[in-house]
Amino acid sequence: MKKYFKKYIWLFLLCLAFLTGEALCDLLQPRFMANIVDDGIAQNDMSAVFRLGGFMLLIAGVGAVCALSRNYLASTVSQKFASALRSDLFQKIIHLSLSDIDRFDRGSLITRLTNDVTQIQQFANGLMRIFFKAPVMCIGSIVMMITLYPSVSTVILVMVPVILFLIYLSIKIGYRYFYRVQLAVDRMNSVVREFLSGIRVVRAFHNVSAEKKRFLAANEEMADSQTKAMQVMAFFSPAIALTVNLSIVAILWLSGFRFQAVEVGKVMAAVNYMTQMLHAFGMISNIFNIFVRANASYTRIQEVLTTGDAICANQKDAVFSIEKGGIAFQNVSFSYHKKAQRKALDHISFTANPGETIGIIGSTGSGKTTLANLMMGFYQPDEGDIRIGGQSQKEISQRLLRENISFVPQKNLLFTGTIAENIRWGKENASEEGLKTAARIACADSFIEKQPRGYGTMIGQGGVNLSGGQKQRLAIARAVIRNTDILILDDCTSAVDANTEKKIRRSIREYQKDAIRFIISQRIISVMNADKILVLHDGKIAGQGTHANLLASCEIYQAIYHSQI
Repeated sequence: MKKYFKKYIWLFLLCLAFLTGEALCDLLQPRFMANIVDDGIAQNDMSAVFRLGGFMLLIAGVGAVCALSRNYLASTVSQKFASALRSDLFQKIIHLSLSDIDRFDRGSLITRLTNDVTQIQQFANGLMRIFFKAPVMCIGSIVMMITLYPSVSTVILVMVPVILFLIYLSIKIGYRYFYRVQLAVDRMNSVVREFLSGIRVVRAFHNVSAEKKRFLAANEEMADSQTKAMQVMAFFSPAIALTVNLSIVAILWLSGFRFQAVEVGKVMAAVNYMTQMLHAFGMISNIFNIFVRANASYTRIQEVLTTGDAICANQKDAVFSIEKGGIAFQNVSFSYHKKAQRKALDHISFTANPGETIGIIGSTGSGKTTLANLMMGFYQPDEGDIRIGGQSQKEISQRLLRENISFVPQKNLLFTGTIAENIRWGKENASEEGLKTAARIACADSFIEKQPRGYGTMIGQGGVNLSGGQKQRLAIARAVIRNTDILILDDCTSAVDANTEKKIRRSIREYQKDAIRFIISQRIISVMNADKILVLHDGKIAGQGTHANLLASCEIYQAIYHSQI
C-alpha cells in the first residue's frame, strides 16, 4: 500500500489538518461554556456572556468550515484510492497465470475486486473523517478535564485502561469472524455466477429446485456468518458506553459529596467532556469494526497482489520467428495439481515445422487441451522445455507470444456487440476486405449475409442469439483474421457438419501456407489428412506419424479409426 500512501500523502495530511482544527474547535466549546456559567451567569456579568458567546459562535463557524473541507477531501481521496486499487488489482488479475486464477476461483476474484476493495475504501474514508478525530477528541478531552478540574484524574485513570482493553478485545475477536464473512460472500458469488452461466442447462433439466437449495445454503451461511460477527461485536459498544456513563456518575458523585466547593461551570464542562469522550470511544469502536473487516479484505487483496506473476516473469521481447526451428516439445511434463497421482502430460516430445498441419487426437482427458494451454503459455511445464523458433518459450515475453498465436478454444466465447466487432476482436484495425476474407475462410459469410443487418447484426451476451455452429465459425474467423505464424484449433468444429469443416480446413491451409496449424479433435476425419498426427492417451504420446503409418502401427489409433469409420 506504500505507493498509494505516497500518491495521496499531501491530500491526506491536509485532510488531517482540517480534522484537527475541527476537533480543537469542539474541544474549546465546553471550556467557553464553563467560563460563561462561572464568570458570566454566576457573576451576573452579561457583557462576559455576550463576549464569550460570540467567541463560541466564531469557533463553531470555524469548526463547520473545517468539517466541510474534511468531508470533501476524505470523500475525494478515498474514492480515488479505491479506484486506483481496483484498477491495479484488475491489472494484476489480467496477468495472473491460469493456475493462479483456478486457485483463487472466479467468484472469489470478483468479491476481492468489488466488496473487498469497498471495505478498504470505507476504512480509508473513516480514517480521514472520524478515526483520527476520535483519539484527538479523547486525548484532548482528558487534557482539558484534568487542567480544568484536576480532581477527576482518578476517574479518568481507571476508565481509559478499561475502554482500551475492550477495544483490544473487539479487534482480536472480531477479525476471524469478519474473515469468515468474506469467505461466505465468495461462496455466494460463486453459486450465483455458476447458476447464471448455466441457466439454460438448469432449465433444460428442470433442476431449478436443486439450484434453489444451493443458493439457500450459501445465503444461510452468509447470513449466519454475518449474524455471528455482529452478535460478537454488539457487546463492545454498550460495554464502552456503560464504562463512560459510570465515570460520569462517579464525577457527579465526587462533585456533590467530596468537592462541594467546585464551580458549577467546571462540573458541566467535565460532564460535556465525558460525553465527548463517550462519542469518541463509540467512534473508535465503530471504526475498529470497520478496520477488522478492512483488514480481512486487505489480507485477501494482498494474496492476489503478491501472487507470483508467471506471465510477467518472462520479460524478454526477443525476435519471434518460427522459421528457425518451428515448435518443439522437449520431454514436457505437467500437472494441474502438484499432488496429482497422474500427470496431465507425461514426457511429451514432438516437433512441428513451418507450413505443417499437426493433428492431435485422443479420448476425453488424454491431454489434448492441456497441450494447447502449454503452447499458449497459459501454464508453465513442470519438467522439460517448449522451444519456439529455436528459443525457449520462457525467454519470450507473453505479449510477443500471444501476438503470434491464434487460438480457438473448445468453448467459443463471443462478446456483446456486432458480428463485425466480434471478428475484429482478433485484429482491431482489420480492413473491411480482411473482415470478409476471414468470414469466408471460416464459412461464416453465408449466414452473416442472410442477417437483416449483415455484419452489423448485434450479438447477445455469449452469442445467445446464434446457433452452436454459427458461434464456432465466428470464433474461427476471429482467429483467422489475425493471420499469425501459429494457429491452434481446439476441437472447435464439433457443431459444424463434415463438409463445412472440410472447406474450413482447406481454406485455412491455402490462406496460411507458412503457418504451423494445430487441429485438436476427437473426430478422426478432422485430423487424418494432417501432415503429422499425435495420438495422446493418458497424457502420453501413444503414437505419432501420418494417417497411414499410425493405421499400420498404433493400436489406439486403429481403435479410434474402426469405431468412427
